[in-house]
Amino acid sequence: MKAVSQRNVPQHAVHGIDRMIRNIETGRFFTPAEEAIATVLCDHLVGQYSEPRLPVVHFIDARLADGETDGWRYADMPEDGQAWRDCLHDLDADAHANYGGGFVQCEATEQRAIIQAVQDLGSADWHGRSAAHVWSLWTRYACTVLHAHPSAWTEIGWAG
Repeated sequence: MKAVSQRNVPQHAVHGIDRMIRNIETGRFFTPAEEAIATVLCDHLVGQYSEPRLPVVHFIDARLADGETDGWRYADMPEDGQAWRDCLHDLDADAHANYGGGFVQCEATEQRAIIQAVQDLGSADWHGRSAAHVWSLWTRYACTVLHAHPSAWTEIGWAG
């Protein structure tokens, strides 16, 4: 991802977003263990493999703590907050079953394999729910955060 200050992104947008990032309160929804799993998951989903990284999970945590959902959910899924908690637990369970350790402790290739396995299931069952619905939950939240930040705007050539 290019630096926030590159291209023609209005500086007022950059400064406003950066101020918001610095002031976001973390740990209001996710436990520390859940936050660690969600951070690894979201970094893989949005392709953040080096610094600087947008704190995607901090924004998701804030949304869930404030009850800010998309206003809908799949019938086979619990409310978004509970769905996130359940899915993070299930990622960790899959890591233990397949690699003998927690999701966060797995190698990056193992983490990607676990995530890819969920996507590859399509609409088949993953821990009692549609894998496609889980994938939708993860990507809706992660991509909403990513594409709201000016650094993502530079990637698509939009100046704000």
